[in-house]
Amino acid sequence: MASFLSVTSAAARTAYDFFYQVSPIILSGGLFANTPYGYASIADLTGAINLIQGAVTNQAISLNDYPVRFLIAPGAHLVSNAVATYPFTNQYVAANATVFEPLPVSFVMIAPVKDIAGYLTKQALFQSLKNTFNSHILAGGTFDLLTPAANYYDCLMLSMSDITGGDTKQQQVIWQLDFMQPLITQQQAQTAIGSLLSKISGGNQITSPSWSAQGPSTGGISQIQGAGME
Repeated sequence: MASFLSVTSAAARTAYDFFYQVSPIILSGGLFANTPYGYASIADLTGAINLIQGAVTNQAISLNDYPVRFLIAPGAHLVSNAVATYPFTNQYVAANATVFEPLPVSFVMIAPVKDIAGYLTKQALFQSLKNTFNSHILAGGTFDLLTPAANYYDCLMLSMSDITGGDTKQQQVIWQLDFMQPLITQQQAQTAIGSLLSKISGGNQITSPSWSAQGPSTGGISQIQGAGME
């Protein structure tokens, strides 16, 4: 029993490390729309050389063989709303004047050179990532992001920038990848503005505060959750 639990714990830890540190970014559609599965993971791009070497030498591939590791950056949003700054008539109006906003998510990518060969292949690796990201975006592709707290689907990539500090002797080792999960349909955007703004834009008369607890503002939340994060 103890051995079974030990094996299960090790397998769970390996899966956790792979999905959240080695391959937390999935490129969906776009450049990979015509592939068998319609997507590719970031590990397919960063670990391709290691996988080929392992196949040739018939050696098992360890997670430590991947040249890149990812960490979720502080500041990822699970909820992001905007509220008007003008005075409200009452609390009902204030609560229903909330607008859902896109959710920003960032990853820190750590890519140190581990051996002599790494110095020779580093530029090739980063140029490959750059070209793949650009081609995928131009083809209308999106990104699915895996984090321990939540998964973010249909995200857009905003930037990839060097954030290496002075505490390492290597240059351009730490990079930040910024993404945003937008409101991806017109229906979601209309639902997100809340029942008050919907009534105002539709020219409907508001005769009582009873609508604040019912109607589109409460029904719309489940729609957004179903199409956004899980």
